[in-house]
Amino acid sequence: MSSTEPSETPPPHDLLGPADIRELAAALGVRPTKQRGQNFVIDANTVRRIVRTAGVRADDVVVEVGPGLGSLTLALLEAAERVVAVEIDEVLAAALPATIAARMPERADRFALVHSDAMHVTELPGPPPTALVANLPYNVAVPVLLTMLERFPSIERTLVMVQAEVADRLAARPGNKVYGVPSVKACWYADVKRAGAIGRNVFWPAPNVDSGLVSLVRRAEPVKTSASKEEVFAVVDAAFAQRRKTLRAALAGWAGSAPAAEAALVAAGISPQARGESLTVEEFARIAENKGVAA
Repeated sequence: MSSTEPSETPPPHDLLGPADIRELAAALGVRPTKQRGQNFVIDANTVRRIVRTAGVRADDVVVEVGPGLGSLTLALLEAAERVVAVEIDEVLAAALPATIAARMPERADRFALVHSDAMHVTELPGPPPTALVANLPYNVAVPVLLTMLERFPSIERTLVMVQAEVADRLAARPGNKVYGVPSVKACWYADVKRAGAIGRNVFWPAPNVDSGLVSLVRRAEPVKTSASKEEVFAVVDAAFAQRRKTLRAALAGWAGSAPAAEAALVAAGISPQARGESLTVEEFARIAENKGVAA
């Protein structure tokens, strides 16, 4: 190949770059706010990398939370059958369809917008979503992620970009010092792992923290338990509310007393002297199953 030939095929669409993002924001009078954790991705290579890492397929229906000005949305539309974006900001929500129509008119009919808080969304237009891909605001990342996984069981694969510290917590395994409530609850739904790091310079404004990608693949089989998700999560919350205490002490309030907590733990085959950070989601489920067991 001669040096004058391109090294790779030109990208099929013109995605948003730094100048585009600032121009759009200026036209809309938008200034990113800390309140909503707005940090817009300004690098086309990064959003294409996110789409590749997410394994988005041509038949996927992707839901995106917090599309902002549309950087990732456009990259998702390149690859997926359909994209449904959930945006809470009124100005951004109103502007996004026009951006899609201008940049990717041949796929505009494959895009739908839901102007709402993702925590309040209970249904989405069109076919059930098969994937969730999002740059989640740091301040609400975990509750939004868990809520979407709970409400939309058709979501098989998820890739979220979150604060690096949150990514570490979500992907932590038992015994890790950052293993906690997000780790256990995410494992209820999916197999979770870190899927890469994202630098600060691909955002506008640049955040004061690094970001990370987290991959979640829906579990092939649910956690086997006779306890409900709510009952299991109540044990998880109690165990980590006082994580330095033994489970016998930490679960005393949940069980009604320390002896009752000990009875549930022994019946579940777990040492009363253990701590929450050492338990798997299956072990928390066993504890929930044995609440109220006679000592």
